[in-house]
Amino acid sequence: MSMPNLRRHTWLHVGVAIVLALAAMLLIRLHYANGATPAADSVQAGRKLAEAWCSQCHAIDASGARSQTATAPDFVAVANMPSTTELALKVFLQSSHPTMPNVILTAEQRGDLVNYILSLKRS
Repeated sequence: MSMPNLRRHTWLHVGVAIVLALAAMLLIRLHYANGATPAADSVQAGRKLAEAWCSQCHAIDASGARSQTATAPDFVAVANMPSTTELALKVFLQSSHPTMPNVILTAEQRGDLVNYILSLKRS
């Protein structure tokens, strides 16, 4: 391949890469045009998981509402413990505990639940 053809070929690849990157950015922008962010979507998904799987034993929000027989800590208290970090919650949710049902979560579900719990942290 001659030098002019090589340069043209290289610029063609650069141009295609730029067009693909711009198209991806446009699609992402259109996807979140309603004002939601990936983090907000994750927090909302985590709340739904908490309502479905955790609310029988834990108070899952600031209202403190939970089952009458519950002795599990509420999520606001968990979120505000000094030791609570994203990593600590993910490890906890990945481990089995004798006082909790053995709920198996996907990595995405764990992340959503962790994001929800951390969203309850008071400043």
